Amino acid sequence: MALFGKTINNLESALNYSSLKNQTISNNIANVDTPDYKAQTVQFKNVLEKEMSGEFQAKLTHPKHIPFHSNGGLSSFQVVTNPNTTYNHNGNNVDIDKEMTDLAKNQIYYQGLVDRINGKFNSLQTVIKGGR
Repeated sequence: MALFGKTINNLESALNYSSLKNQTISNNIANVDTPDYKAQTVQFKNVLEKEMSGEFQAKLTHPKHIPFHSNGGLSSFQVVTNPNTTYNHNGNNVDIDKEMTDLAKNQIYYQGLVDRINGKFNSLQTVIKGGR
């Protein structure tokens, strides 16, 4: 039995994703002029879509092995690099306009998650106090 239910756990996973994405974007911005640096992105939706479509299957190599079941992809984040593109003459592929836009969107997303989790905790606090 989960103490707070799945909502808090899902919000926690989303906050972890948003935090990792913020770190990755900040790293890209910091390396905008670094020669041969390749921008990184955090993938979550692709992992979740594969999980939901059934493509993510663990292969059992022995009949006595325990079947693998994941948690629905909620903590499956991947930091990936695209080495096949170059935007600058020095081999760098960081697009500063895209990174700044992604950073602003991610900050709004993160703040929305924080507001939602605060609302959940305020509801719990009200219940604990007996509705006062």
